This record gives sequence, structure tokens and C-alpha cells, in this order.
Amino acid sequence: MTTLQSVVRRRRAVAVAGAVSAGLLVLSACDKPSPVATITVDGTSVNSEALCYNDGKALDAKSLDKCVKKAGDAKSIKVGQDETVRIGVDPKIADAGWVVLVNGRPFSDISKQTYRTLPYGAFFSEQYGTGGSTNTLTIQMGDKARQGFWAFKLKKG
Repeated sequence: MTTLQSVVRRRRAVAVAGAVSAGLLVLSACDKPSPVATITVDGTSVNSEALCYNDGKALDAKSLDKCVKKAGDAKSIKVGQDETVRIGVDPKIADAGWVVLVNGRPFSDISKQTYRTLPYGAFFSEQYGTGGSTNTLTIQMGDKARQGFWAFKLKKG
């Protein structure tokens, strides 16, 4: 092997090592994605990362205020009169426990399951104070300390 070939190989090795190092540096600067929640109605699904999430730690008042403002941008899904709303959550959410809120009011007991179903009437009934044509379903992670929120708009379909 000539000296020129040796120099070229060494430069390539240094360039590859530099590219790998730069890639690792870029990846380490990224935030971890939050756990995902999914709503499914009659074969149509929407999913979302958290409006706010602090890697499983309690959220402070300032963070909670920001969450409320972001809820207006929630993804929406139509719910027909005889349809069931299926809620699926990441195991990380389930492990911490989660509660369903409808229009900001608690609607369910704490759950440690990754899946639950609720009927149409739960979201569009005067009895529950959800008589409008659009209601917000929020998933609150954590029993006592609020650790994250996911929101969806349910539209009467």
C-alpha cells in the first residue's frame, strides 16, 4: 500500500468518526418525545403527544396555565350517536395512573389500564353537562400530582 492510499484511508476514517460524533451530539440535544394518547371512533383514530409533560414529574402552576391555552389547538374527531369512544394511552401514562376529564371536569376514576371505552352519551348529554356539539376530552396523567395532559376535541357527528 502506498503512502497516498494510507493517508486517504486515514482521512476517511477521521471523517466517518467525525460524522458519527456529530450525529450523536445532535441526537443528544433532542428532547425525548412525550408518551402518546390515542382516541379511536369507528375505525378513525387521532393521536397526540402531551400538551405539557415534565418526564413524569409534577407540573407547576405556570406549566398548567400553558396547558390550558394549548387545549384549543387539540386534534378533533367526530363521534356518531351510536358510536363508542376508545381511549388508548402509552404504558408510561398508565403506570402513573390517569383520569379522563370532559370540559375540564373529572369524568372517570383513576385508571392504570392502557385502554378504556366510553359511550357517545358520556360526551353529548345534558345529564353530564356535555350537551354541546363539541366537547374537550382531556387525559390527565397522575393521581395526585399532575404530570401531563393530552387533549382532544370530540365533535358530534
